[in-house]
Amino acid sequence: MATRSVGYIELLRQNKVFRRLWYGQIVSQLGDWFNSIALYALLYNLTGSGQAVGALLVAQFLPATLVVPWSGVIVDRLPRKLVLIVTDVLRAVVVLALLLVRDPGSVWIIYVVTVLNFSFAAFFEPARSATIPMITRREELVAANAISGATWSAMLALGAGIGGFVAGLLGTDVAFVLNSITFLVSAVIISQIRMQETHLNHRVPSSGLHDLREGVTYVFTRKDVFIYATSKAWWSLGGGVLLLLTIVGQQLFPLGEDSAISIGLLYAARGIGTGIGPILARYLGGESICFLRRAIGPSFLITTVGYVAFSGAPNLAIAMLVVGIAHMGGSIQWVFSTALLQMHVPQQLQGRIFAIELALLTFATAMSSYIIGLAADAGWDPRMIALVVAGVFMVPGIILTLLLWRPPAIDQSEEQHVDAALLKV
Repeated sequence: MATRSVGYIELLRQNKVFRRLWYGQIVSQLGDWFNSIALYALLYNLTGSGQAVGALLVAQFLPATLVVPWSGVIVDRLPRKLVLIVTDVLRAVVVLALLLVRDPGSVWIIYVVTVLNFSFAAFFEPARSATIPMITRREELVAANAISGATWSAMLALGAGIGGFVAGLLGTDVAFVLNSITFLVSAVIISQIRMQETHLNHRVPSSGLHDLREGVTYVFTRKDVFIYATSKAWWSLGGGVLLLLTIVGQQLFPLGEDSAISIGLLYAARGIGTGIGPILARYLGGESICFLRRAIGPSFLITTVGYVAFSGAPNLAIAMLVVGIAHMGGSIQWVFSTALLQMHVPQQLQGRIFAIELALLTFATAMSSYIIGLAADAGWDPRMIALVVAGVFMVPGIILTLLLWRPPAIDQSEEQHVDAALLKV
């Protein structure tokens, strides 16, 4: 059934609940990228090891892989607003421990804080993804996800760019303090949201293991849902490009103290690309289920082209341009696969489904990052690494294009969305 597309400004004006969730996302993710660039620069400066930075990315993603499946159970059992607030406060406290890092002997603190921080995020992100369809109508859903994706991208661009300069000019401690403050601001904003926690209406007494098994069974017995839920994991097999940007900024285009400025600019270019991708794709193709499906596979191929070009970039400006193009593709598959899951998965299961999705993609990113770190320490040229990673994106891109070009197997009547009359705005 066709629905009227809702514009981005219209959505933010009319849906006060989503607008407040969006405000919280802005401040929290802005601080995150201040923190991330500072961490990468500080760790590389203290250790001089690409493998150490790769291990940091493993610390970000691998522990969450173990926590995430159970976090989905919690997200489906508790009020999601409560989960969002508590995890923000916990992260605000934990991140301040990074102020104790002063020499190579205290590097272990970085890894402990990172494990804790991303373990808390493993509760926050599934809760936020599952909240969006609770506070939007069907015709608002794709726009809401595009705004969320573009905001993540804009905060990446702004936070990475400014964070790189702040860390390079004022030091990393400033970035860590700002990150802590933004988590607290996010918690205050989210506390003001009023919404119907509709997923609690369907709860029946059961064990955590039963709930987890129910979510896994749902994913693996529905072919299209399985494809949507694993799309980000396939892309994340090349997720070590995040480490590659740090290595390229350090080795090929160093700029600023500890190369924090060049690293920040490359991450900023990535953010700009991810912000443009879903908005441009939605403008060109609309938001029908058929188009959302068909765009996922080709988006991988856009990333392939971008990183082939990145491998031959002669200067920082060109490298930034092609990184932006590459991540336009990554953000299209991210936003569209998320929207498709929100449309087709029952609300009472969404926490678990998004947690399973997060577990798969974090595991793939961790392994990819560590392998790229090993390759860098073994003396591989960063340009050759970029070329190999481009090939990693190409294979799933072709496979998903073939699988998703046909009409969806799931009837559109199964779409899950919230009637505006249920919202307390």
